[in-house]
Amino acid sequence: MKKVVTIAGSDATGGGGLEADLKTFQEYGTFGLTAITSIVNLDPTTGNHHLRVLPLEWLQEQLASVFAGSVDAIKTGLLPSQEIIELVASHLPFSTPLIVDPVIGGKGTPDFIGNQQVQALQKSLLPKALVTTPNLREAGILSELGELSSEQQMRKAAQKIALLGPKHVVIKGGARLSQTETLDLHYDGSTFQTYPHQIIDTPYNHGAGCTFAAAITAGIAKDASIDQSIQRAIDFVQAAIKLGEQINPYVGHVWHGAYTHGENRMEFSNDK
Repeated sequence: MKKVVTIAGSDATGGGGLEADLKTFQEYGTFGLTAITSIVNLDPTTGNHHLRVLPLEWLQEQLASVFAGSVDAIKTGLLPSQEIIELVASHLPFSTPLIVDPVIGGKGTPDFIGNQQVQALQKSLLPKALVTTPNLREAGILSELGELSSEQQMRKAAQKIALLGPKHVVIKGGARLSQTETLDLHYDGSTFQTYPHQIIDTPYNHGAGCTFAAAITAGIAKDASIDQSIQRAIDFVQAAIKLGEQINPYVGHVWHGAYTHGENRMEFSNDK
């Protein structure tokens, strides 16, 4: 069985973060390991999110644990300090595919990381990445181009991000460019490929970005090509958004089991 690592923050409500990663890894038939960088909690009285960063030595012990044996792919998510980014970068196995999801903020939350951490991502982690998966806002920040509002700007941002070192840049277009169709873009250092797909009109899409990057990671771990991994990840996330659920009064999450179980939900009754 392929073994896949996520180094990320925990989302206590279960939609994003390492919870999304582990659920996705399981759906892909891979074995997930995790190193927790932080915990994001939701205040049930206000709906506000709060970030708690774990001590650096705790993360170092976890990294030693997950890399005690060989692994097939690694994904990074929320790395909320410069010290954490540099620690993670120094512990990565040299030859293992690395997928960097450059998490800066979350839906309905303030930014989790600032300029110092962004610079650490650019300098220490992105040069080691096989794939990075920024959304439009993250791509605008990493490329230093600001707000992106067109496919042409996405292409320029991808080219600038590629100069930082990742071999593949996948920008998640989201629903910001069009009211009817979203566009994901892949740049491999020389050519572009676009993946248009229909916008699903639902507010229950928390965790979509983490899930997308985790799906690409699991696909690569199972020896799929980059293009195959991206396309299946899109299909996986589209299904997860389509069958998203409201989890509490403030947020609704994608359902990570939708791609493999959505058409055949197992019904249980109280009949004996």
